[in-house]
Amino acid sequence: MKTTGWLRSLLTMGRRNRPEGPADAEPYAPELMSLLELARLVAGRRYSERVASAYVEVVTFASADEIVAMLKVMLEEDWMGLPPWARNLAFRLACLQRPSDVELLRIAATDLHAFGPDWDDIAAEMQRRADRMEAGQESNLS
Repeated sequence: MKTTGWLRSLLTMGRRNRPEGPADAEPYAPELMSLLELARLVAGRRYSERVASAYVEVVTFASADEIVAMLKVMLEEDWMGLPPWARNLAFRLACLQRPSDVELLRIAATDLHAFGPDWDDIAAEMQRRADRMEAGQESNLS
């Protein structure tokens, strides 16, 4: 069956940066890795669009416990290793799943503040919210 140019490009879309054959195949499959394994790849020399895409997909559907565990390990291994976009996304998703977790909110705010100054106002508001929650002045849905 002969395919036209536009159909061929449609069929190969998404495979442009992927290896064509087993000789060039990557020794790992990001799509099958755990959140921690992907975070280590995002933080390391093996970073690629494919790894970033797999990280985003896995962290998006991970539980707060998984995300917090990954962040704890990554921050202990190399505090600066995980790129700000990856850590901000992870903290954001964990905080959304645990809106009443004052400790998590404070840790996320401190981390966000460390990578400012663009996010300093947001980090300060997160700290104030944690203070209000701890004092019992704010419900967890506010």
